[in-house]
Amino acid sequence: MTSPLRLGPVDAGETLTLQRAAYVPEARTHRNLDLPPLLETFEQAEKALGDPACFAWGTRESGRLVASVRIVVDGEAGLVGRLIVAPDRQGHGLGSSLLLAAEAAMPESVTVFRLFTGERSIGPLRMYSKLGYVETHRTPEADYELVHFEKPRVVPGGPVR
Repeated sequence: MTSPLRLGPVDAGETLTLQRAAYVPEARTHRNLDLPPLLETFEQAEKALGDPACFAWGTRESGRLVASVRIVVDGEAGLVGRLIVAPDRQGHGLGSSLLLAAEAAMPESVTVFRLFTGERSIGPLRMYSKLGYVETHRTPEADYELVHFEKPRVVPGGPVR
């Protein structure tokens, strides 16, 4: 995998296109076309990618954005969201590699990562567990549940914080 690149407001259109392509299968799986990533506007994406608290990273292959993730710093927590991989590139480790690289690049003040996904998202549920995320609780959403995860930050060669 190539090194992740920082994304910003200039990448909003391409990120939004990738996001919609990646979330349509999730929406079908959960029988809910009103997922926030599918409803996000260009202006909202541009604003999010320009927010100083939002660290957005992406992976390009031959110039094409094929994966991206956003981590918003909220105190000691890094709130992981919008981890997306192009449908034709899923299952090749891009999401895992990108998430691990993004975690490592976060400010030292971040000591824990949190995220959630739908209970029917079998691939992401398996991936998050493999990457050390532990389920903390579930919350109701439409006719399914959101599964919330947490992972302490691990510094290479250092103790778990």
